[in-house]
Amino acid sequence: QVRLVESGGGLVQAGGSLRLSCTPSGYTVSPYTIGWFRQAPGKEREFVAAISWSADRTFDAFSDSVKGRFTISRDGAKDTWYLQMNRLQPEDTALYYCVSDFRVGPPNRAPGSYDYWGQGTQVTVSS
Repeated sequence: QVRLVESGGGLVQAGGSLRLSCTPSGYTVSPYTIGWFRQAPGKEREFVAAISWSADRTFDAFSDSVKGRFTISRDGAKDTWYLQMNRLQPEDTALYYCVSDFRVGPPNRAPGSYDYWGQGTQVTVSS
């Protein structure tokens, strides 16, 4: 059974940084696409970032609201992926979910495109 576990959330002041981690288990093969979504109270789930691999290319995608501030990466040796969040703003406050999928090609921004989800980690940015 595939399981994704996020960590690294917390409370930070505006302008600060956090790094979220996602550790998977239960895979027999590594997913081709990994990513992050977030959901703030009273709002719909929102795409944040994703990265995918094919035989000869790597694709990444970021929402406009985080582009230039967030980066996504993967440590193959640790089988963990990360969301580095810099210059955090109060509007980044949300429950952050890591996701994965086995589709090949550029990352999809629709929540329904991802088969596996973590339980979420809370990020709160104070002004």
